[in-house]
Amino acid sequence: MPELPEVETYRRYLEGTIFHQKIIDFEVDDPKKLLLIPQDEFISGIKGRQIIGSKRVGKNLFLELDNRTWLYMHFGMSGDVHYYKDTADRPKHARMVFYFDSGFKLGFICPRKFERLSVISDVDAFLKKKKVNADVTEITFEEFKRQLNKRKSVVKSVLLDQSVVAGIGNWIVDEVLFQAKINPSTKSHSLADPEIQLIFDAMKNVVNLAIEKEANYVHFPDSYLIHARGWGKPDFETTCPNCKQELAVEKVGGRTTYYCLNCQK
Repeated sequence: MPELPEVETYRRYLEGTIFHQKIIDFEVDDPKKLLLIPQDEFISGIKGRQIIGSKRVGKNLFLELDNRTWLYMHFGMSGDVHYYKDTADRPKHARMVFYFDSGFKLGFICPRKFERLSVISDVDAFLKKKKVNADVTEITFEEFKRQLNKRKSVVKSVLLDQSVVAGIGNWIVDEVLFQAKINPSTKSHSLADPEIQLIFDAMKNVVNLAIEKEANYVHFPDSYLIHARGWGKPDFETTCPNCKQELAVEKVGGRTTYYCLNCQK
């Protein structure tokens, strides 16, 4: 699933390719499933418009149109984008395509049809309706602490809740709690202020590193737990990078969780 680092990479890719070009046409092969609004309304909202800005909140991407409305993109389970010119280069599963007056095209790749597009007028109102809180890169410590203090669920589940902080996916939560040395089953409201500070700092560091590395996890430091998941490394070990003890892999808050019983007591 595209997580925050991937969506930020997509945002930057789009900023360097499709900005300031007029959208002259659009096609979609399953509008009832892939569009959040009627097809005619969507096409009339984007046709003749140019994209002039962008904003990402968590895993939600908003592209600003030149009439102060927004093109909304959500990448679902496996969405991606590809900018191309020749029809022969159209990527597989590009179920939605934008056509620009430059002759170039943007394919929105939807292998499993969980991706969504829409046109909205108010980003803040849209996020409020979806119960999406401040982005992880922008949330303040005071707001983060307030959200954790008022919840009695395990901290793993709380950090995954987009109404607490936007943009934290499963592997990121595991990494954050590992770096902060906090057990994922700890009840959120029981955390002391210094522990919340550790989580907050680790959260910022992990996300910023992931963005810097353009979500290429093989380039993360060896001290990161993510390597125990085997992403990008064929010969990986499911042991703690610090104490070398075998990691626990179990369900916490209903989600598969990697953690160290020794380091995260």
